[in-house]
Amino acid sequence: MYGDAATVRKILTGLGDTWAVVGLSNNEARAAYGVAQVLQRFGKRIVPIHPKAETVHGEQGYASLADIPFPVDVVDVFINSEHAGGVADQAVAAGAKAVWFQLGVIDEAAYERTRAAGPEMVMDRCPAIEIPRLG
Repeated sequence: MYGDAATVRKILTGLGDTWAVVGLSNNEARAAYGVAQVLQRFGKRIVPIHPKAETVHGEQGYASLADIPFPVDVVDVFINSEHAGGVADQAVAAGAKAVWFQLGVIDEAAYERTRAAGPEMVMDRCPAIEIPRLG
């Protein structure tokens, strides 16, 4: 498993409340849309990252992590596994404290690179499932 319970808890409760959500658009049918709502409900500020740079859930969107003019704490990745490693590298370069790969997003090499660089990382899990488990 990539990201034990202690790491999940640390990311969700102790690393900060600004979450860049990569792949988040106004498409309500996509998982990212609902997960971002849950993150907001639990006090997280979401920052939509999508090529369209749409405003989602009242938050201004950006086309890339590099375009965000303020620091983010966690980068939550909803894109295909083959592209996720590049996003993890961008998150490290941007100074994120953690990277979270959603359910089904798996890149073991990116996990190893990210952890070696310092940020916490969770892979193949969903914060909307994990937050309620915190109690």
